[in-house]
Amino acid sequence: MSTRVPPLAGADLWQAVMAAAAGRCQCRGTCGKSHAKDGGGRCPREHAGLNHQHGGGTVHLIAAPSEPADLLLAPHQAAALPKQQLAAWCPPCHDATLGAARRARRTAEPAAVPDSLFDL
Repeated sequence: MSTRVPPLAGADLWQAVMAAAAGRCQCRGTCGKSHAKDGGGRCPREHAGLNHQHGGGTVHLIAAPSEPADLLLAPHQAAALPKQQLAAWCPPCHDATLGAARRARRTAEPAAVPDSLFDL
């Protein structure tokens, strides 16, 4: 792993999360991929490493809630989580896990009954 360049805000928290993750994405399949061939079932992407898919580029890990359901928290609630409840995510794993959490929430919620204009 090469040098870690922290984000502009929350640098201390971000660095603590990255250190706990050893600078590697902590996804273990919640994104929909098994990551089985990558060794230990964990995503192989490392911070400042190269992304070998979709045109390459540099991977910039983010610190976000470790539980998929917590990814749906309002930003101010997610920002208040302690570092033990955060994980390092590469953008593709984060986005796929967030999408799966949103789909799960939509299917779990009962369908909203539309308000009727008139009582029948």
